Amino acid sequence: MEHLEQNFMLLEKYLPFWNHLSTPQKTILAQNVFSASYSRDSHIHLGENDCIGMLIIKSGEMRTYLLSETGKEVTLYRLGAGEVCILSASCVLHTITFDVYIDAARDCEILQINSSAVSRLMEENIHVEAYAYKLATERFSDVMWAMQQILFMSFDKRLAIFLLDECSRTKSDIIKMTHEQIAKYTGSAREVVSRMLKYFSSEGFVELSRGGIRLLDKKRLKELL
Repeated sequence: MEHLEQNFMLLEKYLPFWNHLSTPQKTILAQNVFSASYSRDSHIHLGENDCIGMLIIKSGEMRTYLLSETGKEVTLYRLGAGEVCILSASCVLHTITFDVYIDAARDCEILQINSSAVSRLMEENIHVEAYAYKLATERFSDVMWAMQQILFMSFDKRLAIFLLDECSRTKSDIIKMTHEQIAKYTGSAREVVSRMLKYFSSEGFVELSRGGIRLLDKKRLKELL
């Protein structure tokens, strides 16, 4: 009983449609949610055959990406603490026809709501259905932005956007990532990232070190955009 009450409190905190649910519907959700932990770089969701349900990130960060037949990864977006992932329950969203993969970008603590419970409440409650499709639409906008960058932007602009966004997100001028990680996030190859970062360093935009990348001149980086 105590565990159920705790789930009630957590779901109320994270789900904006909670107050629009009936008491039986709240109970269904609370009975079908459980906590899970994922270490950095571990797989959370593996495409169309892995509909694990709606995910609520309590802490950490998740990365959603596409995977080509040759194994190339294209990062679509990342989600952090307090955000909700709906594409991991894509089997209940009939308009979503592409496969996505989700990894833990950092160690994650999440709440996982069973996809069958999500599906049932979407059928019973218009507020749940509206929230799920609103969230899916927002994520699709992120997908389109990622595709637009890859298809129509030169890599120097894409890398500058990534570095500036990462500094804004972490509130730090130091980005603690390997060139391989940045390549995954920007949909490029490690060699291309290393070459462009070396150029940025020679121009005085950044300082490269074994531990990461320090942004030295954000103004000139922004001028690339």
